[in-house]
Formats: sequence, structure tokens, C-alpha cells
Amino acid sequence: MLELKGIQKSMGGQAVLRGVNLKIGSAEKVVVIGRSGCGKSVMLRIIMGLLTPEAGEVFFEGTRLTGLSEEAWNPYRKKIGMLFQGAALFDSLSVFDNLAFPLREHGEKNEDVLREKVTEALKIVSLSGTEEKMPAELSGGMKKRAALARAIICRPALMLYDEPTTGLDPIVADSINRLILHLGKMLGMASIVVTHDMTSARMVGDRIAYLHEGKIYFQGTPEQVDKCEDPLVRDFVRGHAEGIDVVG
Repeated sequence: MLELKGIQKSMGGQAVLRGVNLKIGSAEKVVVIGRSGCGKSVMLRIIMGLLTPEAGEVFFEGTRLTGLSEEAWNPYRKKIGMLFQGAALFDSLSVFDNLAFPLREHGEKNEDVLREKVTEALKIVSLSGTEEKMPAELSGGMKKRAALARAIICRPALMLYDEPTTGLDPIVADSINRLILHLGKMLGMASIVVTHDMTSARMVGDRIAYLHEGKIYFQGTPEQVDKCEDPLVRDFVRGHAEGIDVVG
């Protein structure tokens, strides 16, 4: 489904990704973990074509995406959905218009078709009847689900999740994790989930990859990650801060 080969990217003059290699199988759910600022979100934006790598290649369904023009990229963006960390709903648009936005961008003009697809997507995420609400009227969990509905409305083959449970209480976070699993099975999508939440990582991931110093340092099943005795992996997974100086 997706392959990253030797991806390198600098931000603000600082090397962030230093040769990321990662493969995602069809319908596979891969969780990427790592410390803040290690480049997880940058990697997602490169996959989406929002950022261009300085070196390396991105292959999607066998096609090399790296170096494609904006026009050539468009058909592939329809196949890749993304849930941004802050949901990224348009504040000035209703829930209906937020969900209809990607369909309109891809040329759909029939209002009956738009209404049908928006209604179906909202039903999938248990938000039926919220079409006319504005984002400001939604709770944090509802915003995440509305953003998820928008991301899946074009039925992507690959879903990218950037910190899907950040800022949510444990019960709402659990509902989002269950929704990620449900959507993967229902739509047959492959998924990449970026998270700091190890409970979420263990729940939704077929495989967990640890990004460290710009490269995939370790990867394995949740059970293999939990049993890994490498100090870097072990300390992150267990939330240990040994070796880190505390000032004050």
C-alpha cells in the first residue's frame, strides 16, 4: 500500500527525518510513536504531499509520488485521508459544509448526492443529526468524529491519524480508538496512527514503529514492543525519564 524509502527532511535548518524507511501493508494498522519533535507529524505531511522531502521516495500503490506535480497528486489525495491533531474543521462552515468540502473539491455538484454521502458519513461516526451545527457547538470528541467523517467521506485506501486522542478524557479517547478499529474493518483501509498514548498504540496497532533521531529505530507487534529491553524503547514505552536532567 505505502512505502517510504530513505525519507529526509529538515525544518528551520534542523534535520528532522534522516532516512525513514517504512512499509505499510494493505489494511494494516501501523502506529508510529516517538518523543515530541521527532518528526512524526512531518512524516504524515510528506505522505499527504503537503511537504516535499529533501531526499528519499514515497510509493503509494506502486506509484512513485515523490516529485509529482500538484495536478498529478490530486487523484492520490482522494485516496489518502487525514485526521489532523486539532481536527482542523472550518470554523465558519457547518458540519454539513465541512464534510461536503472535499467532495466539492473533487467536482461533486449534485446536492442530493452530497446530502446522501454526508448523512452516511455522519451515521458511521455516530453524529447523525448534527449537519447544521457549527464546530463551536461541538465537544472535543464530537469535533474529532466530525473530522473523521470528513476524512473518510471519499472512502480513502489509507488513513493518517495525527494524535487522535490528544486532549480527550480516557472514555472519549477509548471511543475514538474503537472508531479507528471499526473504520479500518468496515472500509478495509490501511492506517498510520501517530500517538504518544501507549494505551491507544496497543489497542489500535497491528505493528508499532518507534521513530528516534530521524529514523525508525525499532518496530514490532505491540507484544514485541512491550517485551523489548532496548533502553530507548523500554523507557519510552514505560514512561521513564531516567538519564534526563531536571533543572529547578
